[in-house]
Amino acid sequence: MLPMLAVLCLVYYGVIRLATGRWNSTFARVWPVAGILLLAFSYLEWRGRLPHVMMLAILAICVLIILTCIPILYTMFVKENDACDYLIILGAHVNGRVPSDSLERRIRKAEQYLKSHPMTKVIVSGGQGKGEDITEAEAMEIYLWEHGIEKERILKEAASTTTRENLRFSKALFTPEIVTVGIVTNNFHLHRSCALANRLGYPHVYPISAGCKGSLFLNYMMREVPAMWKFWLDKEKDSDII
Repeated sequence: MLPMLAVLCLVYYGVIRLATGRWNSTFARVWPVAGILLLAFSYLEWRGRLPHVMMLAILAICVLIILTCIPILYTMFVKENDACDYLIILGAHVNGRVPSDSLERRIRKAEQYLKSHPMTKVIVSGGQGKGEDITEAEAMEIYLWEHGIEKERILKEAASTTTRENLRFSKALFTPEIVTVGIVTNNFHLHRSCALANRLGYPHVYPISAGCKGSLFLNYMMREVPAMWKFWLDKEKDSDII
C-alpha cells in the first residue's frame, strides 16, 4: 500500500504542475516530499526495519486527515440560503488586474446570486498583495460592474490581507447581528470561513460554494487540513480580537 501511495503522490505533483504551469504552486511541494518519504518507509517495511509504532503513526495521521475532511466536505453541499441580505466575497489573488481562477469563480457565483436576488447587497473584500496592480476588492468591483450589478449594491473593503481580516473589516460596513450573510468562496474554503465568521460574531451566516478547478481539488483539500488544525488551536487568540 505504501509504494502505491508514494507513486500517487508523485504523479499528482505532475498533475498540479500541468494544471498550474508552475513547479512551486502553493502547497504543491508537499506531494513530492510525501512521495519520497513514503518510498523510504516502503523500503524500510520491505527490509523489515520499519518500526511498528511508525506504521501506527502513519495510520493515525491518515485517520486524522479523514476526520478533518468530513466537515469540510459536508459544508460544500449545504443548501444555499435563498434570502441572504448581504454577500461577502472573500478575496483571492489577482494577476496584475485580472482575477485568478479561484477569485473569478467566486465573483461569478456571487454575480449569479445577485442577479436572482435583486434585494441582496454584496461586500467585495480584499486588499492588495504581491503581484497585484489593484486591490482584490477593486478587481471584484470592476468585474461586477461590467456584468450588470448596480454600483449602489456593492460595498468595498480594500484593506484586508487574510480571511480573518476579510470578515473582521467587513463587519464595519453593516450590522451582521440583524441580517443574514452569505459567505462566497471556493468549496474547500467554505467550512473554515463560515466557522471563523461565527467566531467573529456573525450569528446568521451561510455558505455559498464557488467550486474550484477539479484537478487541484485534492491539493486544496490537503492544504485546508492544517489550516483547520491551526484554526482550532488558535481559538483563544481569535476570540481576543472580536
